[in-house]
Amino acid sequence: MWGIYLVFLPLILLFSFKKKYRESIPARFFLWRNPPLPENRIWFHACSFGETRALKPLIEAFGEEETALTTTTQTGYSEAKKLAKAVRYLPFEPLLWFWIKPQKALVVMEAELWYLLFYLAKRRGAKTFLINARISDRSYRNYRRIGWFYRKIFSQIDAVYAQSEKDKVRLEELGAVNVQVTGNIKLAQPAKPTKLYPKPAGIVVTAASTHEGEEEGIVKAFIAWRERHPDAKLIVVPRHPERFDRVAVMLEKASSQHGLRFGRWSETASLEYDIVLVDVMGELVNMYAISDIVVLGGAFAPVGGHNPAEVLPFGCRLVSGYEIFNQQAMFSAVEGAIFSDLDDLTKALDAALAAEPLRLKTPLSLEPVLKGIRDVV
Repeated sequence: MWGIYLVFLPLILLFSFKKKYRESIPARFFLWRNPPLPENRIWFHACSFGETRALKPLIEAFGEEETALTTTTQTGYSEAKKLAKAVRYLPFEPLLWFWIKPQKALVVMEAELWYLLFYLAKRRGAKTFLINARISDRSYRNYRRIGWFYRKIFSQIDAVYAQSEKDKVRLEELGAVNVQVTGNIKLAQPAKPTKLYPKPAGIVVTAASTHEGEEEGIVKAFIAWRERHPDAKLIVVPRHPERFDRVAVMLEKASSQHGLRFGRWSETASLEYDIVLVDVMGELVNMYAISDIVVLGGAFAPVGGHNPAEVLPFGCRLVSGYEIFNQQAMFSAVEGAIFSDLDDLTKALDAALAAEPLRLKTPLSLEPVLKGIRDVV
């Protein structure tokens, strides 16, 4: 592995000049301003922003003086600094030989399956845990090809907490022991509105986090659907603020052509129009709180989808496109979502109106994870 390190050293140095890696590469590959963690802590490790953020309730359960946190990306590191005092970048594997100090426990998030990380932590006294573990269909096929290697990794992990029964079976087939199903802990922090707005009369449909090429089809389907539901209202919340003005022009034109009233939230702060463009940041969850149906964008175009879990606390019905390749894990944690393309969206809105609200497949419980850690510390 040291040979690989030396071969790729020039490329590593080159990448370190990019803003995205300016902090993480020097810290991870050269230990620049990245000393070992304090000893005898509960050491949490996650990769990026989302995984790091999901650790918040676990870290809070033990406190800053008892915990430490590592991550591998700059966005993850920035979030980690909000959660703990002892925060570091996880070094490149060969450097772990002299970087890792004795800890009470190592708690690793999701798919950060680094053999030396578990081996050295365990060898130096830590009980080792893998939490929020999952194996996608694609990863499962790849893992099975080198199953001997993953059995070697899992031999160094004392307990595993899986997202679902399906994940549990797959993990056990790859050699994991002491596997419990706890659900997806990313759902342990439900979205909360920052402001409470009165719900307007009629059926409220929110087109959330929409992208280029999606709004036109959504508006067309909504207007057709509204012929049978004349009290319905559409709220459109584009994902990117630089598109607000372009989307406003399109929505105003479509509204005018069909005799509907259009309003921009930034100008009126009113939901009493037939079609409303929310053209300010930070209001999406507030709109979920007054919605009956959410049409979640980013999946009718090849973007990869957005997180459906934010809808859960509000009893909304959810309609999504099929392009959810970046959100497979989150969609697999929920049930009740209705999938459609833009051409069939009118039918999907009918189906949503008759459907049950989006819900969790597996009830979430952090208590087994907390108990497992407490038993060893």
